Amino acid sequence: MIRVLSVCALALLAGCAAAPVSEQPTRAPATSELPPMKTFGSYQPAPIRATNRQLAADFMELSFQMESGRQLTRFTRFEGPVRVAVRGAAPSTLGPDLARLLERLRREAGIDIARAGQGAEAQIVVEALTRKQIQRYVPQAACFVVPNVDGFDEFVRNRRSTRVDWTRLETRTKASVFVPSDVSPQEIRDCLHEEIAQALGPLNDLYRLENSVFNDDNFHPVLTSFDMLMLRVTYAPQLRSGMSPAQVQQALPGILDRVNPAGRGAGSAAPIISRRDWISAVESALGPGTSPRRREETAVEAVRIARDAKFTDVRHAFSYYVLGRLALGSDPELSLASFLQAGGLYSEAPGTEVQQAHVTMQIVAFALTNGQPDTALRLVNEALPAVQRSENAALLATLMMMKAEALDMLGRPNEARTVRLDSLGWARYGIGSDDQVRARLAEISSLPPPLWDAERGS
Repeated sequence: MIRVLSVCALALLAGCAAAPVSEQPTRAPATSELPPMKTFGSYQPAPIRATNRQLAADFMELSFQMESGRQLTRFTRFEGPVRVAVRGAAPSTLGPDLARLLERLRREAGIDIARAGQGAEAQIVVEALTRKQIQRYVPQAACFVVPNVDGFDEFVRNRRSTRVDWTRLETRTKASVFVPSDVSPQEIRDCLHEEIAQALGPLNDLYRLENSVFNDDNFHPVLTSFDMLMLRVTYAPQLRSGMSPAQVQQALPGILDRVNPAGRGAGSAAPIISRRDWISAVESALGPGTSPRRREETAVEAVRIARDAKFTDVRHAFSYYVLGRLALGSDPELSLASFLQAGGLYSEAPGTEVQQAHVTMQIVAFALTNGQPDTALRLVNEALPAVQRSENAALLATLMMMKAEALDMLGRPNEARTVRLDSLGWARYGIGSDDQVRARLAEISSLPPPLWDAERGS
């Protein structure tokens, strides 16, 4: 899978600012050095709410269809232990993040996977490259995974051959994951999670999944409980490479009843498959090479299709979220209305606290811009626990910076200073270099009205 470069949401918020960012004062720390980088501890898995019937449908669609819509005629996985090697100029954070991921895969998915020993053969190669190297061959990709090649040079030589065609595999014996070395630690970690997971298992992404990295909405940065369950099923002893879709489908009820006993029962009807016209509208709205006006038009079209198709899951809400982002610069009222609609729809769907937090960030920006610090503070405090659990340091830091602005506006500078300083450690992991962290601080500080008086509330 190719992880697509995401557009920084904060760049879009600049359209709501009272004045250009460069004209606004910043509240960066008085010292020239930022505090140490913060990282996350043990992952806190959330319960899986879906029934086994729903999970079986998800597994089949994830495992036997590519993102392009191409069908896979046989089931494939690694047969035997999986060892992982790291090559290239890997940043210092890659090793610990990879170790944490592999430990989770062993514990939660039951996969025999570990770092390869010195000189030992590896089934998965993780190679760190510059962003420029990656995009020279796969434009718009942040990272990607390829089968049957041992590193980047071999990929370049074989990139146009059938050797790297997932649909031709009979079993998995080798895969290479290419991640950027010159981005934030969080982006590298996110790539490790998504691409190693797809090297091991599902090759598809489904917009209807509310709790998965196998979703191009990019709301979940690390593998979730759902993702680990899909991988546990992939490596169940009842399955093997070469099985047909019918054979896998026949085996799934017994596998799922064993690994997910809480999901037993008849369950609900099968999910509504995403319409290709809706997917095309979303991809056109978010993809490269489209004018801003056309992006907004296709986002409106995605909203209409989702409504007409009677999507009752996160796809309807996501359509409004996309429209809200794209309308920020041209139509702030439409943007806010879209975000509010998205937030309302997400709140009706269980397990969407992470999506709601992303919507909250956008609404908080409007609240700060319009001099509503009480609203901003309340919304941020409601969103922070879900963001912490999802391990999204970039979003966590951004919301904390916004919280600090709200506290300053409310005349609580000491609290604001503490929160802002705390945000910087997360920002160094989630946002990147010191210059990028300071730029984000400046951008957030540009949101409140420049002449705000906390005592008068105006």
